[in-house]
Order: sequence, then structure tokens, then C-alpha cells
Amino acid sequence: MSLDQDDHERHDHEADPHAPNEHRGPDTDVWEHRAAALQEALVAKGLVTPDQVRAMIEDWESRTPALGARLIARAWTDPVFKARLLADAKSAARELLGIDPGVPELVALENTDRVHHVVVCTLCSCYPRAILGVPPAWYKGLAYRSRAIVEPRGVLREFGLELAPWVEVRVVDSTADMRYLVLPERPAGTERMSEQELAALVTRDSMIGVARAKEPIGVT
Repeated sequence: MSLDQDDHERHDHEADPHAPNEHRGPDTDVWEHRAAALQEALVAKGLVTPDQVRAMIEDWESRTPALGARLIARAWTDPVFKARLLADAKSAARELLGIDPGVPELVALENTDRVHHVVVCTLCSCYPRAILGVPPAWYKGLAYRSRAIVEPRGVLREFGLELAPWVEVRVVDSTADMRYLVLPERPAGTERMSEQELAALVTRDSMIGVARAKEPIGVT
């Protein structure tokens, strides 16, 4: 069994709540109708107001991988913050982003030239949505969830990431109580880049562990 190539090509669309209709499955409309009906019922009972619902939607729509990238860029440039992130990722996220990661435990794991972490949720799609947004379709797919544990190097190879034989691959399994954020290696040649420039090199996939951070333009 291999990862569905179509998933690689379309996962960015499916992760976007505003994706074109051709990327929406038949269940999507059903759940949207149910969510709308539930919202109307809660408003009718006075449990929430339309403004509160709108504020919550806007808040969650603002949760994108750019938030996680800020954490990584700060860790790359500030050793003290990096130590806090690795020791207590929830507190570090609150400190820098001013938001609650919204999970019981959030653990940051550092990738090095000797150890490479990969995140999976073998049961469903547990994921740090508060700082990475909606998980990509392939992360939720059975192919990735079943194979990442048993043949991680093969899965990484399909994402275009070939690790040296001496690099230890550690696969961590997210749960309802424990979510993970990968701190990718800082690319070489970025010593003079600003924190904002560094954040632009951090991708969602690199914070899951299926890719490295992007190389800066002009550096090979």
C-alpha cells in the first residue's frame, strides 16, 4: 500500500475551509447543515449570541501554520525561548502567541542531524489545530496513519525526504491528551535572516516531520 498521490496534490485544497466544491465530499454538506442547525438551536435558547459564534469562527479561521512557524522562528533565534518551548510548549505558545493551544498537553520535539521526529495519529486525526490549523487530508488518511509507524522511512521518501542511514527516526503517536509539534532543524545559511524571514521557511509539513524547513533562496 502506498500513499495516495492525489492526496499529496490536493491536501492543501481540502485543508482550506473555502476550497472549491469539487474538493468537498458528500459528507461535508451534511455536517455543515447539522452544524448550522445546532448553532441556530443554541442561539434560540440564549446559550450563545450570533456575535459570539462569529467571533469563535473568526478565531479558528485565524489559526494557521503561520502561528506554529512563529514559535519555530523564535526558537531558532532565542536559545532561552527554545529551552522553554522544549520544556513546556503550551506555556511558550501562550507567551509568544497569546493563545491557549487548547489541548491537555503539547510537546515540542527537536529534529537534529542525528534524530528526526515524525508525528502521526494512528487512531484518528489528533493534531494541534490551535497552532497549525486544520490537518491536511493525508494526515487523516488510513495510508499515512497505518504506514508511518511501521515503515516511516518509506513514507518520508514518498514525501521527498531521504534521511541518512545514521539518522534515527522516531515516530510519535498523537492522542486526545497529547499533541506534538516538531521543531525542524534550522537551515544552513540563515544566520543573518530576521525572525520574520525565518518564519517564512517553516512549513506545516516540517512541523509534522514529513519534510525539512525550506532552504533560503540562493543557498544550496
